[in-house]
Amino acid sequence: MNEKAAAQNLTETILQITAQNKPATVNQLVELVKEKTLASNQEILDAIIKLQNEGKLQLGTPPQQALTMSTYLETAAARWYWITMALTIATVIVVFTVPENAFPLVYVRYVLGAIFILWLPGYAFIKALFPVKLPIKFADKGLDTVERIALSLGMSLALVPITGLLLNYTPWGIRITPITLSLTALTLTFATVAMIREHQTHKKPST
Repeated sequence: MNEKAAAQNLTETILQITAQNKPATVNQLVELVKEKTLASNQEILDAIIKLQNEGKLQLGTPPQQALTMSTYLETAAARWYWITMALTIATVIVVFTVPENAFPLVYVRYVLGAIFILWLPGYAFIKALFPVKLPIKFADKGLDTVERIALSLGMSLALVPITGLLLNYTPWGIRITPITLSLTALTLTFATVAMIREHQTHKKPST
């Protein structure tokens, strides 16, 4: 409760100082807030970034190296990560709770299963390789949406058979439970690596 109250206090202070002093830059705002509160630079920057993401504050872009992982996960840029996690977890729940003869719920299982097999593993893997639009030497352009979709589908079609082949040489064999859990582990691991790499890329100052 104390932390929540302190965060609310800091937010109100930032908005009040912005309205009164109208600082032109983030650095000016940080210095003004430090004079009024005991919050650290990082706490102030995190609060400013959150207010900007919510549209409550309009200033210059704060230094990207100040973005912490927890703050970055709250931004729109991290939405793909939460969607990937939600689809993966939802698929696992549906696969293990909805039997194949449970109509019409089984159609939800089919749809989520198709996304889970044909899209998510490859998308997470490609995202880990290319967390942002890194150049693929083609007229100095980045990896566009069409290329990302094509690569994601192709990698999923490669990763799923490889996973099945490896499971075939284990005591678990090629059954629904080990395949589902293996693809879940792969997808969540690749997605988390991608998010870490994306965060690190955004932390680097622009050149």
